Amino acid sequence: MYAIIADGGRQYKVEEGQELEIDLRDVNAGDEITFDRVLTISSDEGVKVGQPVVEGALVTAEVIAEIKGEKIYVQKFRRRKNSKRRTGHRQRYTKVRVSSITG
Repeated sequence: MYAIIADGGRQYKVEEGQELEIDLRDVNAGDEITFDRVLTISSDEGVKVGQPVVEGALVTAEVIAEIKGEKIYVQKFRRRKNSKRRTGHRQRYTKVRVSSITG
């Protein structure tokens, strides 16, 4: 059984027990998050496609940790001015484990 959910402007294909990195949320490790924007659910009975979401469908996930992504470097350079600047950025994510898919 799998589901396609929408969160933070992105779509994720998830299954029970799968670990997933989503945009940072203000939650603690061990908390539960529910995703109600379920676009598609596939099960033994068949596939349900929402218009745009499947009514009554929920995906529940448990928060594992808050993590950081890879470092991205940004550089600005002004020609002939002996001026340059280099900065780095690490995006923070919330890591979750999908515990149940209902609907």
